[in-house]
Amino acid sequence: MPELDQENDKDLHLKDPFLTALGERLKMLRSRRGMTRKALARMADVSERHIANVESGVGNASIQFLRQLTVVLNCTLAEMIGDETASSPEWLMIREILRGRSEEELAKARASLAQVFDTPTSDASRRQRVALIGLRGAGKSTLGQMLADNWMVPFVELNRQIEAMAGCSIAEIHALYGQNAYRRYEYRALEETIRRFPRAVIATPGGIVSEPATFNLLLSHCFTVWLKAAPEEHMGRVVAQGDKRPMAGNREAMDDLRHILESRAEFYSKADLIHDTSEMTQEAAFMGLVDQMRGKALIQDQLRA
Repeated sequence: MPELDQENDKDLHLKDPFLTALGERLKMLRSRRGMTRKALARMADVSERHIANVESGVGNASIQFLRQLTVVLNCTLAEMIGDETASSPEWLMIREILRGRSEEELAKARASLAQVFDTPTSDASRRQRVALIGLRGAGKSTLGQMLADNWMVPFVELNRQIEAMAGCSIAEIHALYGQNAYRRYEYRALEETIRRFPRAVIATPGGIVSEPATFNLLLSHCFTVWLKAAPEEHMGRVVAQGDKRPMAGNREAMDDLRHILESRAEFYSKADLIHDTSEMTQEAAFMGLVDQMRGKALIQDQLRA
C-alpha cells in the first residue's frame, strides 16, 4: 500500500506545472555547468536519485535541498524557482558585474540604467516636483500642504488620486481587488500626477518604497524628502489624528511599527533629503524643512525670479 500511495503522489507531481518547470530549470543550470547528476549530488551532498526525481518533475524539493544545489551551481534561489530568468546570458552577465558592489556603486548603476531606459528627465525638471516619503504620522500631509501654500504650487495627496482613479477608497481597493491591484493603481496614479503637475508638492503613501518600479519612477521624476520620526512619535501622531486602531495590543503594534520602519529605512534613505521631525512642534518642523530645502528644490528659486 505505501508503494501505491507513493505512485499516486508521483502522478500528482507529474501534473504539477511548477514542479515540471523547476525540473527543467535545474537540468538547464546543471547542463550549463557541464555537470553530471552524480557530480552535482556529490558536491552538494544530496541524493542523486532525488535530483533525478526533481529534474523529471516528480520530486517535491525542500528549500534546504535547493539551497545546497544553488551553492554548487552558482545561482540564486530566485533563478532556481523561476522568479528571475536563468536563461538570458545578458541578465547573468549584468548580475555578475553588479555582484558584490557597494550601495553607492549600485546607486550609480541604477541611475545609469534609468537614463538609458526611462523617459529622460533633467535634474532641473525633477527638482520642480517635491515628493514627501515616510511612514504614516510623519507629517507628509500637514507639512506638504504648508510647503505647497508657501511656494504657491499645487499640493497632491497620492492616496486621493488613487481613490479617484479606482472609484473607491483605499480600504475597498484592498478588500475587493487585493494588494497587487492597489500597487497597479498606485503606479498609474503617480504616473498621471507626474504628467499633470510639472510643479507640485506630493504626499506619498508610506509603502510606496515597497514597489521597486513605482519607487524608481518617483526617484526619477521628483525631488524626494524623507520625513523621519521615532516610532513612538509615528504612533502618537496617528492616534492624535483619531485613529485608535494602533492602540489595540499596543506592544505588538509598536513592535510591528518598528519592524516596518527598519525594513523600509534603507529605501527611505535613498531620498534626496532627510528631515527628522522627532520632538519638534509642527511649526518648528516646517521651518526646519524650509531651511533644509533652501537651494535644494528649484520651485522656490523660480518664485523669486
